[in-house]
Amino acid sequence: MPLDLDALSNWDFEEIEQTLTERDTILYALGLGFGEDPTDRKELAFVYEDGLRAVPSMAVTMGYPGFWLRNPKTGVNWQKVLHGEQWLDIYKPLPVKGNIIGRSRIDFISDKGEGKGAVIYQSREIIDAETGDKLARVAMSAFCRGDGGFGGENRPGPAPTALPDRAPDHVCDIETLPRQALVYRLSGDMNPLHADPDVARSVGFDRPILHGLATYGLAARAILKSLLDYDAARLVGLDVRFSAPVYPGETVRFEIWEEGGEARFRASIPARDVVVLNNGAARFA
Repeated sequence: MPLDLDALSNWDFEEIEQTLTERDTILYALGLGFGEDPTDRKELAFVYEDGLRAVPSMAVTMGYPGFWLRNPKTGVNWQKVLHGEQWLDIYKPLPVKGNIIGRSRIDFISDKGEGKGAVIYQSREIIDAETGDKLARVAMSAFCRGDGGFGGENRPGPAPTALPDRAPDHVCDIETLPRQALVYRLSGDMNPLHADPDVARSVGFDRPILHGLATYGLAARAILKSLLDYDAARLVGLDVRFSAPVYPGETVRFEIWEEGGEARFRASIPARDVVVLNNGAARFA
């Protein structure tokens, strides 16, 4: 069954109502490795209910519509879908508990040609259910390998952020745990690619890979640690391009450049000499 452009372009997302608890907020932070040193008061603030704060990147899990591309009506080969890019704008500090609403939409679909693929651009507004205030806007692209050639327009997405041509101002290494994907998936992304070795091997990976959004959350952790002294309210935007997967248990190295009130960054796996996040940008209040 080929990709159905009309069905995808007009996909009817249900409005997601979510009750966020302190447990959810803590579990998300634990999935990123916060609290690695349980005596570190600055990281403890994200995993302990006394004075709890939300990691800003948690917005990407809020009001999540689920892995909807797995629905056969889309015509997408879900096992070949790759997370391409992620964008986030935060308008107010995220709550650690409360009721929120997620409203998702398809922005546009780009046809890269037969035998190549398609790129689906979608976005989601995160709204405080009690006040009606918009908390954040989450956007992403999904690269559907082999699903191109359906007669759509080849539209370019947002231009990637350029990285400075100089040595980074900060280098931050974060060690992931072998079970990290099993913890992170409890924040809502239950794709078996991140848990089932047979599913991972069926699409060409040696073993389950870490969620792209977990690696994205590690970027938030590196920025908070390296530049913001863990002041979560100051991080108001975070954009990345995914370039390669991370295997749980690997050490991720973040190279960060300060750029006048913002930051540019990339992430790599030194042991494999591969870049896993590229063209990263962080914005500060």
